Amino acid sequence: MWASRVVVVVLACLVAAGCGSEPEPEPGRPAAATATTVQPAVAVAESDAPAADRPAADAPGDAPAPAPGADHAREGAGGVLRGTFTRLNGERDDLARYRGDVVLVVNTATACGYTPQLEGLEALYRARRGDGFVVLGFPANDFAGQEPRSDKEIAEFCKANYGVTFPMFSKTKVTGGAANPLFRRLSAAAGAPEWNFNKYLVDRRGRVVARFGAGTEPDASELTGRLEKLL
Repeated sequence: MWASRVVVVVLACLVAAGCGSEPEPEPGRPAAATATTVQPAVAVAESDAPAADRPAADAPGDAPAPAPGADHAREGAGGVLRGTFTRLNGERDDLARYRGDVVLVVNTATACGYTPQLEGLEALYRARRGDGFVVLGFPANDFAGQEPRSDKEIAEFCKANYGVTFPMFSKTKVTGGAANPLFRRLSAAAGAPEWNFNKYLVDRRGRVVARFGAGTEPDASELTGRLEKLL
């Protein structure tokens, strides 16, 4: 009888221990997602581009993006706002002229589901440009071929449909080894664009302080709140 009781007690302990352990995940089910690590002094909002619409990773041979923060050592030379770029109208524009302003750099496209954000970007620019704020638009065809237009056609489209008056630059590359120097610096500081209409917020010293994904509207509180603190 005592032997039977010992067996029952042992079995009860084993059952209790099994019930308290974490179950193994079912085959094929992904592990629980972990929080995204944010680099110091850079707030990054996750891109909202639909997963099914996102392009594949850069093709082999493209240069990998520099490690986040690698360009910060050169902030004394003007931060990310360096170099001369061509505007949609063909004029050359030195980004050094925008030092001292709060800048929102956006990679745009005219055939994207987020294209109507051009209206919100223009409204934000008009509302706060008197406070030293400017939006810089860089059209790019990097994602799903959603910028098929020429520079002239882009300028006409943006003006006619959204009344865009903020500075817009010649169509360019914003990802991979062929990315223009500005977007290489932006990518080094806060991560490469994941879709059209990524938004990089740059302070008056030329430092990237935040990146917002495509799904963040120009009037979203998380964007305007950060902007207000910089103006």
